[in-house]
Amino acid sequence: MAILERFNDIIKANINAILDKMEDPSKMIDQYLMEMMDDLSEVKHDTAGVMAEETRAKRLLDDNLAEIGKYADFSKKALLDGKEDDARVFIGKKQQLESAGKGLQAAYESAHFNATKMRQMHDKLSLDIESLQARREMIKAKVSIAKTQEKLNEVVSSAEKTQAAMGAFERMEKKADKMLDEASAMAELSKEPLDNAEKLEEEYEKKGTATVDEELKKLKEDMGL
Repeated sequence: MAILERFNDIIKANINAILDKMEDPSKMIDQYLMEMMDDLSEVKHDTAGVMAEETRAKRLLDDNLAEIGKYADFSKKALLDGKEDDARVFIGKKQQLESAGKGLQAAYESAHFNATKMRQMHDKLSLDIESLQARREMIKAKVSIAKTQEKLNEVVSSAEKTQAAMGAFERMEKKADKMLDEASAMAELSKEPLDNAEKLEEEYEKKGTATVDEELKKLKEDMGL
C-alpha cells in the first residue's frame, strides 16, 4: 500500500541517529519537532482512514457470513418441507455467497494488516515525539555548555598568546636596558681624564680674585675716605 511505503522511514526512524546528524541540535531540534508533529497529524489522518477501511471490510465479511448462514437455514427448512428444488436454489445462493466471501476475507485480512501497520507507525512516531520533547531542554543545555566551553577555550588560548607576548616584551626590555647601560659606560669611558692640577688652579684663582665691593672698600681706605 502506497501510504505504508510513504511512511516506512518513520517506522524505522532512530531519534539518536537523526540527532547525531544535526549540525546544531539547539537550532534544528525545534524545526525537527515541528516537522514530526506535521507527520504525526498526517499519519493520524491516514491511519483513521485505513482503520475505517478495515471496519468496512469486516462489516462486509460479517454480512456475507450472515447471509451464508441464512441461506443454509433456508435450504434445511426447504428439505424439511419436502421442497428439494427450493433447497437447491438456496444452496446455490449460499455457494455464490461463499465464493464472494473468499474475496471479502482476503480484503479484510489485507485491510487488517494495513491498519495494524499504520497503528504501529502512529504509535512509534508518537513515542519518538514524546522522547524528543522530553530531551529537548537537556539537548539545548548541553549545546549551550559546549558553546561556553568553546569560548572559554578561545579565551585561554588568547591568554596564552598574551603571556607569550609579555615574555617577549620583557626580554626586549632587558635587552634595551643592557644596551643603555653599555652605551652609558662607553660614554663615561670616552671622557678625557680629569687633571687634578687644573681643578686646584681654578679653585685658587677664585680665591685670589676680589669682589667689586671689596676692592672699593680697599680703595676708600687708601684714600682716607
